[in-house]
Amino acid sequence: MKISIFTTLLALLTLSALGADQWKLSVSANQRYLQHDDGRQFFWLGDTGWLLAHKLNRREISLYLDDCRRNELNVVQVQVITGDGKEPNWRKMDFIVREAEQRGIYIAMVAVWGSQVKSGNMTAERAAEYGRFLARRYAHHPNIIWLMGGDIQGDIHPEVWDSLALNIKRIDQQHLMTFHPHGRTFSAKWFNNREWMDFNMFQSGHRRYNQRGNDKTYPIPEGSEEDNYQYVDSCLRYRPLRPVLDGEPSYENIPQGLHDTKEPKWQAADVRRYAYWSVFAGSCGHTYGNNEIMQFVGDTETEGAYGADGTQKSWRQALQDPGRRQMKHLKRLMELFPLEEIRPAQQLIMNNGKGHERVAACRGNRFALIYNYCDLDYMVDFSQFDCQQLSIYTMNPVTGVFNYFGNVSNIPMSMLSEAENGKTDDEVIIVIDASAKEMRERLPIAK
Repeated sequence: MKISIFTTLLALLTLSALGADQWKLSVSANQRYLQHDDGRQFFWLGDTGWLLAHKLNRREISLYLDDCRRNELNVVQVQVITGDGKEPNWRKMDFIVREAEQRGIYIAMVAVWGSQVKSGNMTAERAAEYGRFLARRYAHHPNIIWLMGGDIQGDIHPEVWDSLALNIKRIDQQHLMTFHPHGRTFSAKWFNNREWMDFNMFQSGHRRYNQRGNDKTYPIPEGSEEDNYQYVDSCLRYRPLRPVLDGEPSYENIPQGLHDTKEPKWQAADVRRYAYWSVFAGSCGHTYGNNEIMQFVGDTETEGAYGADGTQKSWRQALQDPGRRQMKHLKRLMELFPLEEIRPAQQLIMNNGKGHERVAACRGNRFALIYNYCDLDYMVDFSQFDCQQLSIYTMNPVTGVFNYFGNVSNIPMSMLSEAENGKTDDEVIIVIDASAKEMRERLPIAK
């Protein structure tokens, strides 16, 4: 774990040539969202490319990152030291960082997977040395985000995470840092007051309703396993206030509950629901995941984790999965509005349902966004807006197509389902003050 002075100088020159100030991220003034250091808002749309450095060759890495760029995924979460203790080829890791930078993508490095800390293989002393090595090697790259943790509870050897994080931060004060926790837990519970923590992350996990099993550590009520918005609510109650996002929701094409391959698999509609519920609850972004892609199952691999079989679907084929291709519509939607204004607004929904029938809402000063997963009838209290007329638009989360619905008065009003023959297509409703012409004209309305 050595780095030469020449390599450091070369990295500095490269950084200068590319304009690092265009990359640097910081926390917004209201402590709720991320932004570029020059004030431009940044909406995190991530992918879990966990084994990217360990499974793919350079040509395949470039192919994968090209696909991320096409689908507007701007962060890739990557394991550095894996759960079985394998270090990457460091030159390949360097290649990943450079190739991602060329495509406008941040690499969120999970420095060491949590099982290595739990087993005692990564001690506080070793973590200090390792943290210095990582920072010296990558601090000068503009597109780095640091992830402590790696599917582990923060009360398991917290001294290791503190040692690793602080030794990185002593050298690298330019890049943001968070903690990737175990399923159904959140980083704020253990590390919200740490000086190295910039934003919080939770893992809502892969279980469906009532799949608790023997898990005694749930921070949410029994029977609400899919309600990932509750983790957002929990994190936003901590002080100091920090941005938060779901760093590992249910993956597309992974068994519900994760471990029993006979269970149904999560589909595109499910990953959309997780994304919109979390973001409309106040998350600063969202990370998508896919069973075949996160482990990069090759086309001859028959015994991948969680039932993945490359002869049936390889990681290359999974790049075409619908949920993956639909995540960009959420990002495009959120980027139309000032993120720093957005706050949860469940009070707008007057007769809300439970489970999948819950309608999610958030709002800014002159607009609101409503997500209806089951496309059921519901009531919206438009009287909470300080204007006489509201313009209503719809967006299809599958296609990203916007349509103008019409203007309504600021009174409580029923929103009627347009679903046909019992279909439960999800839908986004966009509500804008009719006098906010500039905001309305930003919407790419279908002609």
